[in-house]
Amino acid sequence: MKRILNTIVFALCSLLIAQAELVQPVKWSGEEIGDSVRLKAAIEPGWHMTIIEFGEREFEQEFIDSFVITLAATELTPIRFNACDDKMCTAPEVWEWKGSQPSAVSLQPTGDTDARSLWLIFLLGLLGGLLAIFTPCVWPIIPMTVSFFLKRTDQGAKNAVLYGLSIIVLYVGLGLLVTLLFGASALNELSTNAIVNIFFFLLLVVFALSFFGLFEITLPDSWSTKLDSKARSTGGFLSILLMAFTLVIVSFSCTGPIIGTLLVEAAGHSLLAPAIGMLGFAVALALPFSLFAMFPQWLKSAPKSGDWMTSFKVVLAFLELALSLKFLSVADLAYGWGILPRWLFIAIWIACFAGIAIYLLWNIFRVSKMRIAIRMFVIIPSIAFVVYLIPGLFGAPVKAISAFAPPMEIEGREVFHDYEEGMAFARQTGKPVIIDFTGYGCVNCRKMEAFVLADDSVKARLENYVFIELYVDDKRDGIGDRNSALQREQFGSNAQPFYVQLDAYGHQVAEPMAFTTDPEEFINWLKY
Repeated sequence: MKRILNTIVFALCSLLIAQAELVQPVKWSGEEIGDSVRLKAAIEPGWHMTIIEFGEREFEQEFIDSFVITLAATELTPIRFNACDDKMCTAPEVWEWKGSQPSAVSLQPTGDTDARSLWLIFLLGLLGGLLAIFTPCVWPIIPMTVSFFLKRTDQGAKNAVLYGLSIIVLYVGLGLLVTLLFGASALNELSTNAIVNIFFFLLLVVFALSFFGLFEITLPDSWSTKLDSKARSTGGFLSILLMAFTLVIVSFSCTGPIIGTLLVEAAGHSLLAPAIGMLGFAVALALPFSLFAMFPQWLKSAPKSGDWMTSFKVVLAFLELALSLKFLSVADLAYGWGILPRWLFIAIWIACFAGIAIYLLWNIFRVSKMRIAIRMFVIIPSIAFVVYLIPGLFGAPVKAISAFAPPMEIEGREVFHDYEEGMAFARQTGKPVIIDFTGYGCVNCRKMEAFVLADDSVKARLENYVFIELYVDDKRDGIGDRNSALQREQFGSNAQPFYVQLDAYGHQVAEPMAFTTDPEEFINWLKY
């Protein structure tokens, strides 16, 4: 038992480590030379590095294929840099000197990655796994699978725990496979590529139609039959792993849309995000199998399969439709089609959540009192959310959906979308400048616009500035490429949102500002 657990944990960790290595095209090393240390950056073929900052030393913001510098040991300070190939750029990283002596050279990353985003993806995966449990493809399998393990040997609980761990390994492996198949650059572009976003929009619509019951997305029955037969004729851990494979295939018609949505959302964050999302999903999905195996008496009080599962799938279908609009909106904005304005986006969301309430209210008095109570826990929040969204049709910020909806135009503020045009106006008026590097597919940009830029106190202060809003993923006539190059080459960053303060002649007057939802912090950052 212990050996098997160690093997699974080791394999899982190895996969995660291998995945993490994909996002480090630059490797730092050093050697002692007298009283100095010679630092060297080894850059993978096809990549180029930008030195953003080296303590108080300023470097030209140019891409370089190699970097070697010799410094006194006392001068060693953190190195801030990012790397790009011909398709993508990594997020800025900070590496610092960790050795206590010059001979103990060890430059290690300081953990500057967005851990909060990974935690969010994990929690989304956890939520997705919990939702999947109550679908008609998974819930009926729980008592049958637990019964199989309990009858098989006197170690049913142990086998069920291994079964749960096998599910985790399989789904995390699926997350890693997505990255390996599509590659680092493809995943990085998912959140900004218009064609990909259209594909994801259509994919989620298909998933929603499947949950509505128009058709089922299933894998060939022969797969599950062969795996189930093999599992029953095989002993040991291999049989348990085959049983987990069988679950994955049998439940695919219900879990597939949830997994697909999760992977689509995770892939746009980082290379590690798909595996982290699948880890959360698998943990939640495996939990009931292990718990019911340890406490089989709980099965007697668990809800039986029935029509309530169909209702559950329909609610998920409405949610899938609402989420799909996010990807259509990104494509629409990137190409400037104008087919999904903000008011229409909000109207469709209102229709989706009103649809949930109406569907659950239909024939509500023909179900049991317990199910009426459960339905009301969904109906009341759905109606409340509809009421909350309605003012958004008339210009209200509706901050709760700021991460999904198209950006809101802020009244009373003149905005330039061309850098040269905005700077020319600044020189003419003598006003300072704020450059807002943003993106149509940038979730945090929408949040910051709703929570910070729309704040009355912030709007009052911004009247002192010429505001230049530059979208790095605008697909029209290379606009986005030029804006992205400007941000990387002149300001040494490729992350959004990213705010820069300049004087009227283009000189930077403050350190750049990144994401925040605190208007007071933003106001304190402003110089004028």
